[in-house]
Amino acid sequence: MRPEPTHYKHRKFTKPLNFALIVVSDTRYREEKEGKESSDETTPMFKRLVEEAGHRFILRKIVPDDAEMIVEAVRHAVDEGADLVVTSGGTGLSERDVTLEALGQLFEKRIPGFGELLRLESYKEIGSAAMLTRADAGVYRGTPIFCLPGSPNAVHIALTKLILPEAVHLTFHVKGEVKQ
Repeated sequence: MRPEPTHYKHRKFTKPLNFALIVVSDTRYREEKEGKESSDETTPMFKRLVEEAGHRFILRKIVPDDAEMIVEAVRHAVDEGADLVVTSGGTGLSERDVTLEALGQLFEKRIPGFGELLRLESYKEIGSAAMLTRADAGVYRGTPIFCLPGSPNAVHIALTKLILPEAVHLTFHVKGEVKQ
């Protein structure tokens, strides 16, 4: 008889986690600063999915494609008690896209399988364009950080297929415990 894989045991914990979202976008940042109605489609979907999964959405910050502001926003989210931080945007191939380069310096450990699996799941939906999907994940000060493209569809795929199903399990490994 084969033993039950340990990830099933860890998934049985039901502790609600605190999620933070950092939207990296020159356009959304400008809209916010000018008091215009936001064209941000990611935040409402993110909030809904996180809360439907039984977790808490505690913080959303919009920053421009500026390395220092991205790092500061992530540090702030961790200081505010986020158990997981997700960034959306700034992962493309243009000169302005600096999220991965900025946050890669913070990571104490990387989670390389995340980017690989996100590209695989994206490939199933969008085909070969998935190879342009730059995504990364790592741990900073005991907090998993996921860097996603700015596409609402990419965020949806990442949350529903990868992040939310493993959130408590991942937190268990990173923090060494999950208190009920």
